[in-house]
Amino acid sequence: MMGLRTLVAISLVTLGLAAHADTPDVDDDSDLPAWAEKRIGPFHAGLSRWVESTSRSIDGFFGTTDALTVDTDSYLRLSQEWDWGEGEPFNQDLGARFRLDLPTTEERLRVIIESEPDETRGTLSERESALNDDRTNSLGDLLVGLNRLGNKDKTRHWNTRVGAGIKLRLPLEPYVRLTSQRLWTLEDGPWQLHSDNRLSWFSGDGYSARTRWDLGRPIDEKRHLRFITNVQWREEVDHLEFSQVVELNHRLNRRSVLRTSGGVVGESGSRPVIEDSYLEVRFRRDIHKGFTFLDIAPSLHFPRDADRDPRWALTLRLEMYFRRHIDRVSL
Repeated sequence: MMGLRTLVAISLVTLGLAAHADTPDVDDDSDLPAWAEKRIGPFHAGLSRWVESTSRSIDGFFGTTDALTVDTDSYLRLSQEWDWGEGEPFNQDLGARFRLDLPTTEERLRVIIESEPDETRGTLSERESALNDDRTNSLGDLLVGLNRLGNKDKTRHWNTRVGAGIKLRLPLEPYVRLTSQRLWTLEDGPWQLHSDNRLSWFSGDGYSARTRWDLGRPIDEKRHLRFITNVQWREEVDHLEFSQVVELNHRLNRRSVLRTSGGVVGESGSRPVIEDSYLEVRFRRDIHKGFTFLDIAPSLHFPRDADRDPRWALTLRLEMYFRRHIDRVSL
């Protein structure tokens, strides 16, 4: 009962923060005290320069002198996450995820070095129970490969990308990956449908396939409604997994957003089975200059393995991005 009271209190604090954040934009771009800004600023600038210079140095070695000026999608993300679930032990995770993008190696052919490939990030149930499907973890899986980029406008044609390379572990594991994307605007109206699909083969894990369909529309200038369907199959699990989520995103101001969502996660063998259903409120705040973010996400789950009895959960996450050009990260 103590855990329930704690969760409810934190949920009320989350809603209170959201209400407080629902104010007009101001010039201030940080919630940190002056002493923390002075320490974080030089550290962030130095590490961001290192990420960019490292990617450009490698790119210049393999590619051309354009590596000094061309845009690059390289980044490093560090995060600290705390998870609590009713009836489960408290967990915390210090994670890192990075990507070195080498764009000039050959026209439309890029060398990619990245950690934590999507194919190794667990079942849909594990991913949907996290704060979102972009959780970080250790650097145990590292890919080095070549991507052949598609050059078609995905609003008019399917945009396809082919990649291949190796996973750096002993013994080395080759992989092949095919992805395709398409975006439709329905009847010139507010609804948009986005399709993102991937077929992969890793020598150590076998085949995997997933498809994601995202149907959404703005309700007004600050609110956006989305219906997201995921279907995934992995050879090592050898059953079909699916999830259906509906979410309402409310941009409170320039630096804060509130996401209210509900969803189901299931498996399909001979008969579809719902493994979990949940409700979640997620508050995300840009707490420092577009590269440091805080997430607070209380949720209520109804898992099958607990006979659908309600289980409270809470995720807190602090993350920092390092790259040359800092944009407002999608909230």
